[in-house]
Amino acid sequence: MSGWRRPAWWAVLLTVAGALLFVRLGVWQLHRADEKEALLRRYAAAGSAPLRDFAEVAVAPPADAFPRVRVRGQFLPGRAYLLDNPRHDRRGGMEVYAPLRVRDGQPLLLVDLGFLPGNGTDRTPDLPPLPVGAQDLHGLYLAPPGSGFEMGGNSLARQAHWPKTTIYLDLAELSADLGQPLYPRVLALDADPASIYVREHALDVSAMPPARHRAYAFQWFSFAVAAVAIFLILHRRRRTKKTD
Repeated sequence: MSGWRRPAWWAVLLTVAGALLFVRLGVWQLHRADEKEALLRRYAAAGSAPLRDFAEVAVAPPADAFPRVRVRGQFLPGRAYLLDNPRHDRRGGMEVYAPLRVRDGQPLLLVDLGFLPGNGTDRTPDLPPLPVGAQDLHGLYLAPPGSGFEMGGNSLARQAHWPKTTIYLDLAELSADLGQPLYPRVLALDADPASIYVREHALDVSAMPPARHRAYAFQWFSFAVAAVAIFLILHRRRRTKKTD
């Protein structure tokens, strides 16, 4: 006699559909992990890529690419923003951004000058004066750091003195604060040993790195195996004990 009970059609259908769905989700997570790794490789290679003219990518930068550009312009005197989101130094500090005028009548370019380490206190670090006159700059043309919900709304409008401090970098808020449009990306300057700023730019994938995608893929594949195993266990014929 067979050791299996004949399953109902709906039980077979649910098991197959569930297993296929879990496998599909697992494959999708593996695909996302490969995409993230390819993105990180492109970012790592961008730091040594040949320089391009900023005008080529200013308005419509290529998606999922990090062009290294050169640009000439003048900083707006006395205008700077401090991103209070320390990443490089345990003593705290600020990422410093300054708007650059490339040409009259065109949007401003927000320049990431780098990270200015703190001194272990809550006092805002002393900001050196911005360079005066035309500047030749080069670096990666990157998407701005992600913004989020800021309690109390836009804090820039309530600050009367420069530099202004913010916990999120929202280009729309900065544009309204400056009264001029901004280009859609930020120029992250190349490292300079002579600069007091720490310029160690990294692509932030901490929320979902490739390893986490692979962990989720393993989880989905495990669900597929579990669905089949449960189906087999429930439809296995139990042996009855013989009695004298």
